Amino acid sequence: MTDNTTPQRTELSALGEFGLIDHLTSGIKIFHKSTLKGVGDDAAVIDNGDSVTLVSKDLLVEGVHFDLTYTPLRHLGYKAAVVNISDIVAMNGTATQMLVGISVSNRFSVEALDELYAGIRLACEKYKVDLVGGDTTSSVSGLFLSITVIGKVKKEDVVYRSTARENDLICVSGDLGGAYIGLLLLEREKQVYKANPQMQPELEGNDYVLERQLKPEARVDVLVKLREAGVKPTAMIDISDGLASEVLHLAKDSGLGCRIFEDKIPVDVVTADIAAEFQIDPTTAAMNGGEDYELLFTVDVNDFEKVKSIKDIHIIGHMLEKAEGEYLISNGGSMYPIEAQGFNHMRED
Repeated sequence: MTDNTTPQRTELSALGEFGLIDHLTSGIKIFHKSTLKGVGDDAAVIDNGDSVTLVSKDLLVEGVHFDLTYTPLRHLGYKAAVVNISDIVAMNGTATQMLVGISVSNRFSVEALDELYAGIRLACEKYKVDLVGGDTTSSVSGLFLSITVIGKVKKEDVVYRSTARENDLICVSGDLGGAYIGLLLLEREKQVYKANPQMQPELEGNDYVLERQLKPEARVDVLVKLREAGVKPTAMIDISDGLASEVLHLAKDSGLGCRIFEDKIPVDVVTADIAAEFQIDPTTAAMNGGEDYELLFTVDVNDFEKVKSIKDIHIIGHMLEKAEGEYLISNGGSMYPIEAQGFNHMRED
């Protein structure tokens, strides 16, 4: 007999990006005791005795992660390297080596790829990372970048997402929302150009948010400031998908609830002014915009005095028991459930 049953088909959008990751990685078996942490953090953690090796990988796809209409190839190379280095920093580690894989179509010249690699090399020079290998292949369309970064940290100093504790303070470095507002500006000028190629882009005076989008930095300096103050984060993650998404990662992985306060979320005045032009609430940009690559971390409540005196670090909330849930306290005192509304690769628009 023939089985005419139609095979089940589940759309990727039904799970979303993080649901798909959970689905594909559930039940993975670890065969080596040296694998201290596999899937589920900013980097994998491999035991080397007194120290651990950190390994992180990102895939960047043209038309999904970047638009070459307004992204210079040198900036793209720099950003691609930095966002991977940021994952190592988020584990309280130091990046040491990098491998770069590219897939490229014949629309790109040797000179174009020279520009791309000039940006990668610039990032490696700044962060003292050795470019040690990779792979190159052809593509039928567009540009694909696959970057792996290797790092190191003493075993007792590694920081995970899952180790926050009840009553810990929630802290963030720098300011948030700028990268998203920079992206909106670039997209706006792209649409103007498509309508009239003779029009010049109006970007003058917006250098700060444009740099936040096109040339982010890994916050190595924050780790230095914390060490100098004698503070070790209890949990940490970098902000790639927006504050809301990342604070939910910390809460979920640590089995806790949390409160963050709108009036404590740092937003640069330039970001706020341009957000107003787009009729966007700056808090929305900070919570859901993403690509700021600042560090979100928790510290022991007893470190309050130490942390509050560190420049460019802001205490924005605290962790609670899981039953308390995850909420944003608005400027008016209202409580709103925190929802991850940042970019989701598998979501249907």
